[in-house]
Amino acid sequence: MPKQRNLIEDDGRTVASMNVEGMPWYVPNQIQDERSRVTLMDKRQARQAIFGALGAGLTVVGVISLGIVLFVLFCTKVWFS
Repeated sequence: MPKQRNLIEDDGRTVASMNVEGMPWYVPNQIQDERSRVTLMDKRQARQAIFGALGAGLTVVGVISLGIVLFVLFCTKVWFS
């Protein structure tokens, strides 16, 4: 039985415009259509993004701090004694 592939279909939205001045494919004064405009977040989504980024950053800082504390304890109790 052959494997079924999940085909991803293009919905036409633009994630990032590659129309950059200086590139060979640059088209000056290109009109953006309705689908390629950026949609803004509402307050709830912005708050969730901020708290998510804050939580991720604090997790990284906590893991690094815990590693430093454990290293100092190892040095003072085992290595240097």
